[in-house]
Amino acid sequence: MTATPPLLPTAPDGQTPVRTLTIAGSDSGGGAGIQADMRTFALLGVHACVAVTAVTVQNSQGVTGYQEIDPRIVADQIRAVVTDIGVGAAKTGMLASSAIIDAVVAATGEVGIGGDGPIPFVVDPVCASMHGDPLLADEALDDLRDELIPRATVVTPNLDEVRLITGIDVVDADTQRAAARALHDLGARWALVKGGHLRSSDHSPDLLYDGADFLEFDHERIDTPHDHGAGDTLGAAMTAALAHGYSVPDALAFAKGWVTRCLRAAYPLGGGHGPVNPLWRVGG
Repeated sequence: MTATPPLLPTAPDGQTPVRTLTIAGSDSGGGAGIQADMRTFALLGVHACVAVTAVTVQNSQGVTGYQEIDPRIVADQIRAVVTDIGVGAAKTGMLASSAIIDAVVAATGEVGIGGDGPIPFVVDPVCASMHGDPLLADEALDDLRDELIPRATVVTPNLDEVRLITGIDVVDADTQRAAARALHDLGARWALVKGGHLRSSDHSPDLLYDGADFLEFDHERIDTPHDHGAGDTLGAAMTAALAHGYSVPDALAFAKGWVTRCLRAAYPLGGGHGPVNPLWRVGG
């Protein structure tokens, strides 16, 4: 029997559920990006609002192009949903360019997302797809470091993104701690250095740091090539838990159990990497 992780509470029929916001790009293959976020939110009983930043052309084998959304439209989407519907937490994914990052920073500041505002903010600093295809302009890295990450309640890069942002190549526990310190020094309230891509380990060791204490979250590594959208799913599950009032460590513990179960249920799709599968809750 596969252990089933705990689920979040859901609203009774006819009652408005907890709301969240994802600020990210669309994945035409349906495995990552806004599609992965919304699927996770829906299965956790959360109402998802979206601010679309880009439309990608991709499938299971890679990204062959993308079109950015006008930064003013990105910012206006954020303002529109937060001022009317309200959200309990928000996350980012693909932001694509300096202009979009600047727009997101301005709009989230106005509506109280991240920074000193009341709405927790999960910043997933997406720089490239799992296939190595660029999803962020090179010149936008400085804006990511200097403007967006300081607004983060928690920043959640994978190891390739850690290297791009901090210059630290995480290969063991010592470099993982150094990277967490470097990310926290950029201004995030909490820094998460995920270990899912640390292929030398037979476990998936994640490290969370708040400037004072290191907290370790470890799960067994799931042996599957079908892990498309794992980072998005983890971030979305964290965001849903934060919207329910969980602390950052408790939200990560919940999300880690969720994404591990989704990896166990991952399936092949197309000729490349298949997606993680939040639908295990439906399929049993």
